[in-house]
Amino acid sequence: MEYRQLGRSGLRVSALTLGTMTFGGEGIFGNLGDTDLAGARRQIDMCLDAGVNLIDTANMYSTGTAEEIVGAALGDKRDDVLISTKVRMAMGDGPNDAGLSRQHIIRQAEASLRRLGTDHIDLYHVHEWDGQTPLEETLEALDTLVRSGKVRYLGVSNYSGWQLMKALATADRHGYQRFVANQIYYSLESRDAEYELVPASVDQGLGILVWSPLAGGLLSGKYRRGQQSSEGRHLTEWSEPPVRDESKLYDTIEEVVEIAQSHGASPAQIALAYLLRKPAVSSLVIGARKDEQLRDNLGAAEVRLSDEEFARLDEISAPWLIYPHWHQAAVAADRFGPADRALHG
Repeated sequence: MEYRQLGRSGLRVSALTLGTMTFGGEGIFGNLGDTDLAGARRQIDMCLDAGVNLIDTANMYSTGTAEEIVGAALGDKRDDVLISTKVRMAMGDGPNDAGLSRQHIIRQAEASLRRLGTDHIDLYHVHEWDGQTPLEETLEALDTLVRSGKVRYLGVSNYSGWQLMKALATADRHGYQRFVANQIYYSLESRDAEYELVPASVDQGLGILVWSPLAGGLLSGKYRRGQQSSEGRHLTEWSEPPVRDESKLYDTIEEVVEIAQSHGASPAQIALAYLLRKPAVSSLVIGARKDEQLRDNLGAAEVRLSDEEFARLDEISAPWLIYPHWHQAAVAADRFGPADRALHG
């Protein structure tokens, strides 16, 4: 397993992270999986044996049950791993049971600590933007958690480019702890993040954690042009991620499958190996309903794409250049820096 620096922080994380959205299976999360405590112990042990040192969860996964399972499954192995969890989504029906107010953040951090059975959270993400709470209030509350020792590092997830930069500028202005991680959706199916979020992460020194790097299973090899998968969803049922260009998706999948065959690897391993070569990517969050899926995904850490194979995947999945990027590509490419190259190559 390769270990990478998480942005400009001193924290080193494994290139693959165990995701736990399938733990618990309560409510809507039952559609994704229902891994129980025994299953969680097996998957965590598989990951530890493979060298994974980061487990990612969230307070809202199965309304806290996923965190409880993580805590119980780790037991005395707690100090062998880093734990990431999140705050922002609704955890009740009350007027203060969601968002990024000081009230909600502090209350939910303490609840997460209890459920996880630990005295600190290694990486605490704000899970989504809150446009109704002043950033100063959100960032001061997060800063307080770090200075109290309850949280070690801060991360952000699902912000737009301007929201991320506003948050970082606010933290810098007040001397609050900065985000060191940016957890985003990013895959060969959709490279929208390259418009703003990847360049901003490169420029500002945030390590990228990728959620759904296989596009919810679309890049697993089960879905092929003209064929109906024997399991999983129809393309029309996808909302995360939404499939906007079915033809381009299948062209990309065909390229992935061809490269996988030449490596004796699975399509999923190739799709993951591709992302591990992208700028600022620190770790890919992988989760699975079944142990064999997880075992296969863990094998991506051993796959090395050639420059030619990487270029083929880069070309077939390239995002359209939206404004101002097409204009900059035409007249400003002679002075592009590393952050610009995250989109323009």
